[in-house]
Amino acid sequence: MIPIQHINRTMLLVCAPFIGLLLFLLIAGVSVELSPFAGAPGASWKAGDDWQNVLAKLDKTKADAAQTRSTIEKYYELYSKSSAEAAAMTQTAESAAARPAAIFDSRIGAKLGGKVNRATTTSNVDLKLYTFTEPRYKGYALKVDLKTDKGMKMVLGKDKVGGSETTLEAVRRYGAVAGINAGGFADDNKTGKRFPLSTTVLGGKYVYGFEPTFEDLAFIGISTDRKLIGGKFSRQEDLDKLKPSFGATFVPILLQDGKKQNIPNQWLTSPARAPRTVVGSFKNDQLLFMVTDGNDENGHSGATLPELQDKLVALGVKDAYNLDGGGSSSLIYDGQVINRPSDAGGRLRPLATHFLFFK
Repeated sequence: MIPIQHINRTMLLVCAPFIGLLLFLLIAGVSVELSPFAGAPGASWKAGDDWQNVLAKLDKTKADAAQTRSTIEKYYELYSKSSAEAAAMTQTAESAAARPAAIFDSRIGAKLGGKVNRATTTSNVDLKLYTFTEPRYKGYALKVDLKTDKGMKMVLGKDKVGGSETTLEAVRRYGAVAGINAGGFADDNKTGKRFPLSTTVLGGKYVYGFEPTFEDLAFIGISTDRKLIGGKFSRQEDLDKLKPSFGATFVPILLQDGKKQNIPNQWLTSPARAPRTVVGSFKNDQLLFMVTDGNDENGHSGATLPELQDKLVALGVKDAYNLDGGGSSSLIYDGQVINRPSDAGGRLRPLATHFLFFK
């Protein structure tokens, strides 16, 4: 074992130099200055300023985002409100626009018995079929609203000049929803062919040229803007101004501008009464076809032309024309014969021209 005295002496010898140096410094008053760490405190303050700026910018961005969101929400709310108001206004406008048509249909329907027997409404055409009864005759009325030029057309019998077929055959062949007989015809006894009478227009072209009006004949057709046109024409350029799309010829003119026209004596008496087919137009350019029943063409049944003039005026028709009648009167709807044909056996007569209506 090492004596404690030896250890104490050893530690004293080791520490003596350091103790001596410390005593010297204290006695001599020597001061020791440590060089400051350049940049440490300054860098610390600069980093703090930048951080504060970043925080300030973040706070401003947050505030701007909140304001932007609030603005967007207000615009969205305003847009939604405006859209709802616009939709309501559109619906109101549509209802208002449809109201006159509904009133018109109601008024016409009431004067035709108040009951629509059949109806067809598509993007091309609106058809309403009525049956009405007068003291001396029974009739059928087809009100037509042409929405496009695809809603109605005229066809030749079997699609050829000189050909003939019944209106029912033409309707079936073309797949039409309805059909009515059109203009008069002239027969060639040698060939047995049946030709359209006088001026006839098909697809905007004259079938066999323009023929000036004679013997009170009148052209009856539809223009390229879907309006009823007709009358007497001595020059082709006068008819061309009306831009006929299709049409045929018969006699006489019944109404012009709502006024009754003089009916030739022959058509007042030969026959006086008969099955009839007439066409008219209202001020809104909708069409009205009327077909009346009659047992034969002997003048004892059916309607007179003055009676039909009165009926048309009462309905508010503006212009009207007589189409071929008697055994030619034909009204087809949904593949069925609506009127009662007057030819022997109730047969439909083969005709040279037909008006057809399409869905």
